[in-house]
Amino acid sequence: MAYRWTNTLTRADATPEAAFLNRRQILAGLTAGAAMGLAPRAQAQEALEPNAWDEITSYCNYYEFGTGKDDPSKNAHMLNTTPWSVTIDGLVDKPGDYDFAQIMEAMTIEERIYRFRCVEAWSMVVPWNGFELADLLNMAGVQSGAKYVAFETVLRPEEMPGTRFPVLDWPYVEGLRLDEAMHPLTMMATGIYGKPIPNQNGAPLRLVVPWKYGFKSIKSVVRITLTDDEPPTSWNKANGREYGFYSNVNPEVDHPRWSQATERKIGGGLFAKRQPTLMFNGYEEEVAGLYDGMDLAKFF
Repeated sequence: MAYRWTNTLTRADATPEAAFLNRRQILAGLTAGAAMGLAPRAQAQEALEPNAWDEITSYCNYYEFGTGKDDPSKNAHMLNTTPWSVTIDGLVDKPGDYDFAQIMEAMTIEERIYRFRCVEAWSMVVPWNGFELADLLNMAGVQSGAKYVAFETVLRPEEMPGTRFPVLDWPYVEGLRLDEAMHPLTMMATGIYGKPIPNQNGAPLRLVVPWKYGFKSIKSVVRITLTDDEPPTSWNKANGREYGFYSNVNPEVDHPRWSQATERKIGGGLFAKRQPTLMFNGYEEEVAGLYDGMDLAKFF
């Protein structure tokens, strides 16, 4: 396993894990790094301050462990993540079960500081560690007929108390179009703040797609399937009127039950002013071209 940074930031620039005091300012436009040739969006040049470790790991959605925001941090310790493997199948040259240690040995681990926008209109900034999803897919060999990538979360009712209730149709599944999956911003996260990713945040391996609402970034992945058909996704199956397949962050397309024009930044305090939501969560310059010609209100 190799380790390198994707931008000019050092760990000294990151927010301390336990507090916001004495934190340094971080330029948002450098999330993916000059080495990848991604131009920063002018609108996204404000300082990005990562949330504290305690905020990231204690305020999250992982319904397999309960529907409360603190349920995952209380219950996810029951999930056994060792050993772990990911089945990669479908339209690939080398289908099979890939051991997590084998994957990590082959990948270059990077730190990326990304905005994270929940469909519930709250947000945070997370310093992820991980690798580009494209590198993993290329390792398996993507065949020419592949158009979509489907993902599946582990399902262990004995370790995941939330799955004993029909909140969703378990196991949790998600999907991306192939060009979205292969985009340089799309990553598989294995850590936060340089530490292994906690169970409640999707250990040991989760998807991160920073320009989409957070539920697209499926946790604790055990299967990745390349397919020529648009795959089903959990929230779309549960309520397609409210949760589209694409689920790109779009302040101009409201959720049927609330506005998406603004968001509440976690850690801002009880009386913190809501901030405007950025198109594609601030990554418009990098990803808008993926949707040229599409009606983003129809294909939400």
